[in-house]
Amino acid sequence: MKKFNTITTAELYAKHIERTPFIVEELLPRGLTILGGLGKVGKSWFSFWLAMQVAKGEPIWNFKTTKGTTLYLAFEDNEERLQDRLFMLSDEIENAPPNAHLCIEISKMGGELESRIRNFITDHPDTNLIIIDTLQKVRGNIESNYISDYEDITILKNLADEFKIAIVLVHHLRKQKDSDIFNQITGSTGLQGAADTMMVIEQTKRGEDFATFHLTGRDVKSRELELERGEDNIWLLLSDSLHELNIKDKKFVDAIKNLMAGVNFWSTNPTELSTLVSEHSGDYYSNKMITKVLRRLAKSLENLDIYCNIRKSNGYRIIDISKSSGESGDKNRLLN
Repeated sequence: MKKFNTITTAELYAKHIERTPFIVEELLPRGLTILGGLGKVGKSWFSFWLAMQVAKGEPIWNFKTTKGTTLYLAFEDNEERLQDRLFMLSDEIENAPPNAHLCIEISKMGGELESRIRNFITDHPDTNLIIIDTLQKVRGNIESNYISDYEDITILKNLADEFKIAIVLVHHLRKQKDSDIFNQITGSTGLQGAADTMMVIEQTKRGEDFATFHLTGRDVKSRELELERGEDNIWLLLSDSLHELNIKDKKFVDAIKNLMAGVNFWSTNPTELSTLVSEHSGDYYSNKMITKVLRRLAKSLENLDIYCNIRKSNGYRIIDISKSSGESGDKNRLLN
């Protein structure tokens, strides 16, 4: 008779468990990562640079990398484009690492891709990073649903876990906006359910020189990095939300500050506030997200002597914003 193989909380407390190793410190742990973004946002440039930096053991922005052999499966590119990128990143052949491997020959999931990955790792046992660009190229024309998405991604996750490496799967975003950027990843939630880590590169307007790098996952701290495109098309780090307000959060705080200019107290509802903040900041906030963002940025607002109280009245959610933590002031109503 089969029984559950259990462990007590006391045993778990005393057990030594090795922490999940990172290929890029704080950003990219071993396991399966989905890297999403709209077309032409710079996913392939970032992937190429990531493979080069890890192969050389050089940092990604301010984050250390673990040096190892890398494999970039650039299935949407050709050798000419890859060489152009290489020339921009490496002015001398000595700067082109011999342990950074590239391949443009497409392999499909379901046997061939997995077999070739296994053979590559056998030939290069120090491999620690494989990038697959893109998911659609290795899946073929498979209808996306939760079961098929989860099963396909699990194949790659199992490979990453088996060989203790990081596999980054490049994928596209839907154009339809969502208050949670990770819900814009094309396909069902089965992709998110199977992945260990998710990254999204987001631009407010295609082709601009600024972007937000969103990160979340099981073994990483959720954060947003504000980026600026450099002369060599590589994203440069401007700010990190774990250490300072990112550009989007700064615009939110500034929007609240401007809306409260000349007003001591304002009582509103999430729908009205989300509309006004979206207009003043230039970023979209749904009525469901506005209260979450207010709570998250409460300390930053308090530093400006702006205090928020979220309550319910007659079944409706009310947001009180005041210039004093203990007083309601003149209770002036903010107008457009």
